[in-house]
Amino acid sequence: MPNVAVIQEAPVYLDKVNTIIKACELVKIAASEGAELIVFSEAFIPGYPAWIWRLRPGGDWGLCEETHALLLKNAVNIDSNDLQPLMECAKQNQVTIVCGMNERDNGTSRSTLFNSLVTIGTEGKIINHHRKLMPTNPERMTWGFGDATGLKVVDTPVGRIGGLICWESYMPLARYTLYSQGIEIYIAPTYDSGDDWISSMQHIAREGRCWVINSGCAIQRADLPDDFPEKERLYSEDEDWVNPGDSTVIAPGGEIVAGPMRQEKGILYCDIDSEKSATSKRALDVAGHYSRPDIFTLKVNNKAQKSIKFED
Repeated sequence: MPNVAVIQEAPVYLDKVNTIIKACELVKIAASEGAELIVFSEAFIPGYPAWIWRLRPGGDWGLCEETHALLLKNAVNIDSNDLQPLMECAKQNQVTIVCGMNERDNGTSRSTLFNSLVTIGTEGKIINHHRKLMPTNPERMTWGFGDATGLKVVDTPVGRIGGLICWESYMPLARYTLYSQGIEIYIAPTYDSGDDWISSMQHIAREGRCWVINSGCAIQRADLPDDFPEKERLYSEDEDWVNPGDSTVIAPGGEIVAGPMRQEKGILYCDIDSEKSATSKRALDVAGHYSRPDIFTLKVNNKAQKSIKFED
């Protein structure tokens, strides 16, 4: 039976509550097929803001604010009960869930959004919380910069997992931070797609000698709500697929063993053996016998960002 499930489905766009309900339904389906590790796409709750790539700089200022307000209203507050249904679902089904989301900061400003990746363990608790370090191009109009507190590898029944979001995987030091913690399963939720991106994921599997779970966003025009602001202008009626998905599972060494799931929705299943990550490092272990710690060192500031201090 497959022990990994990659969910390539559209959310209930800009609807946090119903997207989480849908996520729980998909988790139950995947768990019934034997999946122990279930992975959702980048910003799944309440949807990746694909429209930011089509807004005109300066010319669409009002539209940018209108869509951002919708996203802000439906973003997840980690400190609230927003994720409780998903956490209970993980516990009831004894699965590990990795889910991307738009997160609303509950700290100083209470208004900044982050592109976040949350890992929920089999006990129904959050075991890792990562915020995207560097939003890509127009994403910087939507999300703030994360820190390194979530650059961690955690133990799960399927293996040692960690993750980077989309183009974070192009940051060599971020990848190495995960390699140096003995990662076996590299989770890569992404909005990117296509053969070039998949080849990059294969490179990571070769470089890190780890499994790579490439979880793509499958978005069709019909997935956007009918009342989405200026939908007709941004997405013409003859446009079907906004993003094709391309979810893929890649074995240590670079072989594609499942997918790519292109221009279709569903669940991509795969059975993986985490031990293969260790045995494949006999010839190449970039954080072990193939490293040169006498020449190179890596220092990671994994303390949370604290920009404002209040003193009595």
